[in-house]
Amino acid sequence: MLKKAYYLLLLFMIISCTTKVEKQTIPSATLDNIIATLCEKDPYNKKMIDKGVKQIAGLWQTGDGDEKDFVNFCVENYIADSKEKEQVFLKISEYMEAISGNYNEMTLRLQLNVHEATGALHKIDESFAAYNPSAHLSDDLFANKTAFFIALNFPKLSLEEKESLGGDRLAWAYARLGDWFTSRVPAALEQAVSSSENDADVYISNYNIYAGSLLNKDGEKLFPDDMILLSHWNLRDEIKADYGQGSEGLAKQQTIYEVIKRIISQEIPIQAINSGDYDWNPFTNTLYQSGKEIAATEEKSVRYEKLLNNFKAHKAIDPYKGNTYIERNFSDNMEVSVEDAEKLFKNYLMSPEMKGIGKIISSRTGRNLEPFDIWYDGFKSRSNLNEEKLSEQTRALYPNAETLEKHLPNILVKLGFSNERAKYIADKIEVDAARGSGHALGASMRGQKSHLRTRIPENGMDYKGYNIAIHEFGHNVEQTLSLYDVDYYFLNGVPNTAFTEALAFVFQKRDLELLGIKNNSSETDCSDILDKAWQTYEIAGVSLVDIYAWKWMYNNPDATPEQLKEAITGIAKDVWNTYFYPVFGIKDEPVLAIYSHTISYPLYLSAYTFGQIIQFQLEEYLKGKDFAAEVDRIFRLGRLTPNQWIMQATGKPLSAEPLLEEVRKCLTVNPYEL
Repeated sequence: MLKKAYYLLLLFMIISCTTKVEKQTIPSATLDNIIATLCEKDPYNKKMIDKGVKQIAGLWQTGDGDEKDFVNFCVENYIADSKEKEQVFLKISEYMEAISGNYNEMTLRLQLNVHEATGALHKIDESFAAYNPSAHLSDDLFANKTAFFIALNFPKLSLEEKESLGGDRLAWAYARLGDWFTSRVPAALEQAVSSSENDADVYISNYNIYAGSLLNKDGEKLFPDDMILLSHWNLRDEIKADYGQGSEGLAKQQTIYEVIKRIISQEIPIQAINSGDYDWNPFTNTLYQSGKEIAATEEKSVRYEKLLNNFKAHKAIDPYKGNTYIERNFSDNMEVSVEDAEKLFKNYLMSPEMKGIGKIISSRTGRNLEPFDIWYDGFKSRSNLNEEKLSEQTRALYPNAETLEKHLPNILVKLGFSNERAKYIADKIEVDAARGSGHALGASMRGQKSHLRTRIPENGMDYKGYNIAIHEFGHNVEQTLSLYDVDYYFLNGVPNTAFTEALAFVFQKRDLELLGIKNNSSETDCSDILDKAWQTYEIAGVSLVDIYAWKWMYNNPDATPEQLKEAITGIAKDVWNTYFYPVFGIKDEPVLAIYSHTISYPLYLSAYTFGQIIQFQLEEYLKGKDFAAEVDRIFRLGRLTPNQWIMQATGKPLSAEPLLEEVRKCLTVNPYEL
């Protein structure tokens, strides 16, 4: 009953806030007079004055005052003196760091129980976790005119204008402050987004499959009794772990893939989700208890209901932003248009080099490609190692979160950081045992710690968890360097999430090295290149499905969860048939729709594709250089635009072509039999 009431409340919040507050129209002649008056005070900044005055005019509402009040505000609050402007900027930086940091701390504590493995969840945990303490911040700062003051003196710059700032760090910092107050979204709508995303996150975090209860097509159990796999992360990673295990490994992979298809189609019995009370044969979709078949209740379309809730919450904000969530996610947040992203992904997916890699995989596995081979893991040096042996090592090293936290400085030292620098960074990171697969939550003010959250079972961290933890640790290092060591607070962070993913991938790639396992094979360079190229191939396809799903929802805003399920399944098959069938030789596979991010992290997946490409450029640049020193330098660049960041980091523009060029070399002179 509480759950139903929650959704009714969410819907009410969205509907009740779709009526716009009346805008105060300021005549163009009045704006021209204001701009002329301010230019007399500051004749060298006409362009910025014009931007600032017109920006706040577009945000001014009747409740903010009449036309005369608007004129007086502009004339009285514009800062003409550059030294005074810099001093005011530094004060704003201190205030906003304090506000952001403390809101972040509140959110951290409110979401602690749903993110960390603290025991059984109660509805009250989900209720508090869904609360967004900063939802009213924008409203409040517009109400007391602070937001208008900032927008007038630090207006938003276009992407082209930002690109022209070059090495002027103060100008970059001004520009990032200018991104803050560009629209007025009602607090209730901001809260609705937080509520829907949190609800989806809780749903995904508890979507465990008890592998020990799975039956293969012959009705046999293949997995350890205590194996629990979170969807989709651990399902994918188990498939990766089963390469090189002969017919038994293939049978395991085929069984997991049947589970994946049942999740996508929502035919999975609800009794098989987060429970090991029943044996489940995903091939026949039959449940058993004590050897007897029992009635199964299919999940139906809950997965897609969560996605629709996120869509509706974000779409309700569109009128206040003047664009769609798709545009906001790409052009505003990533600073890459969705059209450019699609073009990059499609061109990469159509690369003829993918067929060559597919032939190598088929040759190595000794069979035709299967759909789950999008996660082929045999190029990695660890593919020749026994994962259970690796897990024994990681369990001994990291029995709990506290031990992992104590080891963080040692990990950094192994990567080349000095003892002093390693301690400086590690002291700002806290490790928590995660309820879900894990994530990295950054700090928002200096003095605050980033959080590395990873799943750690009672018997210690297995290799899958360790591999994810090293990835998240890469995020934490970026979060620390790009906050504590940037010159201006408003430059903290990276251009977009793809860039933090890039460093996370750089760390994750070194997971075996950190365990003292080195691969001296002459095949290593080409193995790494082919592995990176194949990973990018897979995630580019998944990213397209994510984008197309959101486009479909915008074209069908009144769709039901059942209709969305059918649409996404169709989209996944279409993308597969266009870009994967030519390599795999099989049609109509839905596997690209399994990613949990689609449900709980709206339009995040594209960051992984860009992250893979950026990582390759970083890795190529880092070869032969002081790894720690360069990571230190690069991630202190802060939040420039993507093009400026990659140029200043590596000296080359962002492109997938360098990766494909190396693939071509490996396919031409590779040591493998095609």
